[in-house]
Amino acid sequence: MANSTVKTSFIAVILAGVFAGVAMAQCGNTCSADQCCSRFGFCGTGSDFCGVNCRGGPCVNNGVSIADIVTPDFFNGILNQAESTCVGRNFYSREVFLDALGSFTQFARTGSVEESRREIAAFFAHASHETGRFCHIEEEGGASKDYCDETRTEYPCNPSKGYYGRGPLQLTWNYNYGQAGSDIGFNGLDAPETVANDPLISFKAAVWYWMNNVASVMNQGFGATIRAINGDLECDGKDTSKVESRVSLFTEYCSQLGVAPGDNLRC
Repeated sequence: MANSTVKTSFIAVILAGVFAGVAMAQCGNTCSADQCCSRFGFCGTGSDFCGVNCRGGPCVNNGVSIADIVTPDFFNGILNQAESTCVGRNFYSREVFLDALGSFTQFARTGSVEESRREIAAFFAHASHETGRFCHIEEEGGASKDYCDETRTEYPCNPSKGYYGRGPLQLTWNYNYGQAGSDIGFNGLDAPETVANDPLISFKAAVWYWMNNVASVMNQGFGATIRAINGDLECDGKDTSKVESRVSLFTEYCSQLGVAPGDNLRC
């Protein structure tokens, strides 16, 4: 995630738990009991507010069990392809991934069951690409790179820290660490290494990024998710080999999960 761009079968009503207080604060605590607070900080009803963008109030999801889709065979089938010497083999786990989703009740749970499966395939395709099928925790050579955007003064960089890629989606940039830390509960600016040291925070940070920058474009096809994650460096012919790597993983996981990959696979 090196770019700087921050961008129904059965319906069940789920309160957004941990995020309800944060989200309502973003909406100025003005939402009524039947309104949802969107990630953009506005109150309202309907899918635009209570669907994938919902962060508080009576959020709606499709009731899909992620654990029934991300089975031990599916998750470990990815992890076990990493070399035995990979640090990620003892860091990433299905159990921690599922624990992390307790804070994100909308993850891959909007739309149809098929859409849920497709979104899960997309998430794991990007995670597999970014980490070498869960081999790596930190970006290779990342410590030598500058991911401090000094124009984002609300997220001041700690000069002794690096905001390079860490975790399943390789969270980067000071503003992502700062906002993720505020939302999920860690000191992202002064202790960004937490994303590489705490497996639960690591998965939460990845899902946080996904929900805030990627999930809303799933309906545009897998190519749109590539653009949301690393479009500045890969899309529009900039790095076709990496785009093809992501697409190959996505189609592989879609096949495993029994869902068609859909259209618009490339960016």
